Amino acid sequence: MDKRNAAEFIDAYNGIDAQLRQLYRFKASQSFSDMVRRSAEENSVVRKYESDLMDFARLRNAIVHQSSDGRIIAVPCDEVVEEIRLIERLLCTPPRIGETIRQKKIVSVDDAISVRQAILLIARTGYSNIPVYRGKRMAGIVNNRRVIKALGDVLERGDDLDAFASETPVGEILQESDLFAYYKYLGRQDTLQDVTDAFEKNKKLLAVLVSEHGSVGERIENIITPADLPDVSKILEDYR
Repeated sequence: MDKRNAAEFIDAYNGIDAQLRQLYRFKASQSFSDMVRRSAEENSVVRKYESDLMDFARLRNAIVHQSSDGRIIAVPCDEVVEEIRLIERLLCTPPRIGETIRQKKIVSVDDAISVRQAILLIARTGYSNIPVYRGKRMAGIVNNRRVIKALGDVLERGDDLDAFASETPVGEILQESDLFAYYKYLGRQDTLQDVTDAFEKNKKLLAVLVSEHGSVGERIENIITPADLPDVSKILEDYR
């Protein structure tokens, strides 16, 4: 009997076990199945493969605890080994944003340009999330939602819409709260799983803003929107 699949399965299983203990500070006494159940609440990879991981725990016990004198009574098939290796890679060496996501062209503006100029830029480029900078610091994002809200307020007050758009700096219509309600900061070294988790946890999220370290105010290097999620999922599924 070829025992290599059993050895490779156990190696991947132990890697997942160690990673879950490190990530979530589980006690040495906690079982693999218990860790999987608890981790599924926080980790979308574990949540996606929770049922398979439970099956793998039973298979691992059959290999380890019911083998004697070097005799292995259960040998995983190739497909099972391939799947547990994939899960191990996704948890232990996950694909990073900066290494896998195609770099987009980022159109940004200075906060001193007028609202009219910002509207024309949005119309011309088709970009709906445009970073606004005050000097070298990113001060906010101008988007369709914020523009419409500002123009709606002008109409409600009965003020001159054209004068407002021409004379008001775009920086004045920004709301800092938008950055935390509708956007998520991530760094280049954060994972694709962090991206999918962000959209899963916040259904109002308009985009993930990618900068070098994921810190507020840093220059935005990439923008990931819900339209990019199919590509993100494809990368995760094909990750080797």
